[in-house]
Amino acid sequence: MGLITYLTRIQFEIGASGLIPEELKLLGVSRPLIVTDKGIVAVGLLDTFMKAARLDEATAVFDGTPENPTEAAVLAARDQFKAGNCDSIIAFGGGSSLDLAKAAALLVSHPEPLAQYAAILGGIAKITADQPPVIAVPTTAGTGSEVGRAALITLSDGRKLGFISPHLIPNVAVCDPELTLGLPPFLTAATGMDAVTHCIETYLSPKDNPPAEAIALDGLRRAMGFLKIAVKDGKNIEARSEMMMAALEGGMTFQKGLGGVHSMSHALGGHKTKKLHHGCLNAVILPHLLRFNASSCERKYEALRAAMRLSAGADLSQAIVDLNADLGLPASLTEMGLTQDDCEPLVKWAFEDHSTATNGRPLTEDDLRQLFTNSLKPYVG
Repeated sequence: MGLITYLTRIQFEIGASGLIPEELKLLGVSRPLIVTDKGIVAVGLLDTFMKAARLDEATAVFDGTPENPTEAAVLAARDQFKAGNCDSIIAFGGGSSLDLAKAAALLVSHPEPLAQYAAILGGIAKITADQPPVIAVPTTAGTGSEVGRAALITLSDGRKLGFISPHLIPNVAVCDPELTLGLPPFLTAATGMDAVTHCIETYLSPKDNPPAEAIALDGLRRAMGFLKIAVKDGKNIEARSEMMMAALEGGMTFQKGLGGVHSMSHALGGHKTKKLHHGCLNAVILPHLLRFNASSCERKYEALRAAMRLSAGADLSQAIVDLNADLGLPASLTEMGLTQDDCEPLVKWAFEDHSTATNGRPLTEDDLRQLFTNSLKPYVG
């Protein structure tokens, strides 16, 4: 049995943003840097949060988080933290802002270069607890980064690498479903499929962790029951709450490891010229990995079918294809603007990704090359 740890302090309720002052006080800090993105600022969500959280208008804000967080943005946030004499970070936004905040906190107290801390480069042991406190406040329901031990950052050389350590788990997760009420349908769908994929891939991981598997199945059950409702009616607070819990539960299972869907989407997420949404990539790739894994995972597939409310023996891949179609998501990587030439250089990066080792069925480079090729076309059962 592997190490089982759960996990960090979590405040989960409608209106939880109002608990921020209490959480800052408990951490013994008072000068946070808010790490977010320009889109959240533009729609007024940051102003709404700061009022609910009773934060001073003079609170430092870094809003330079790109769609896929980069090493350059991490360094800029770190520099603003130091210049402003900040003592903590509030990560406010989707997974990109949360991941960037974790990496910025790391480099506040750890020397550069950032690459030396990447998991596949032997960096896990180099990450210590000597970091400023981080409070994670998600505004989407998908990534689970608010309780995750990883940060995914695209380095200056184009590699999107995972930085993994229990010391990167935020000190507090403040989960307020009200913050997701204005999330547009496409982002609700794409981030929701990220949560679905987390629950499925962690459950299929060969690591032995029964509590994590039970949490993954519960998260999948919630997502399958409420994702389409949240997309159709974004003001439905029950659906928003259930999806935020599904995302949280997906993140709580990360210690089992993910799988090939994430290996491929991490590699694609580092593409320098195309902006590719991580959750959307997962949705497109997932049916192909489910077919690939089937021969090694049939016992677990029965539990997945039950959680997804499918009949015994149902085609899991087709169920995901049908769900993607209902949600209005793309059916292929080609539909997302990708070609075989785009994918070929990423095969090696996907194979070396930290998620590959815990796929439900062992993966080779040739397997991943074929999976990229298959994902360029709509799934056919």
